[in-house]
Amino acid sequence: MDRHARLRSRSLIIAIMLVIGLAACGKKGPPEPPEDEPLTYPRTYPTR
Repeated sequence: MDRHARLRSRSLIIAIMLVIGLAACGKKGPPEPPEDEPLTYPRTYPTR
């Protein structure tokens, strides 16, 4: 492999690792309202 191909493949591997790492981040569990907000869900909607 030439130098540019190795650089491209390393860059691609690093980019994939970063994307996978960022995709794994995030809050787990159900969303909760802020402490000073009342709980409004689940709501019951009127039926006809």
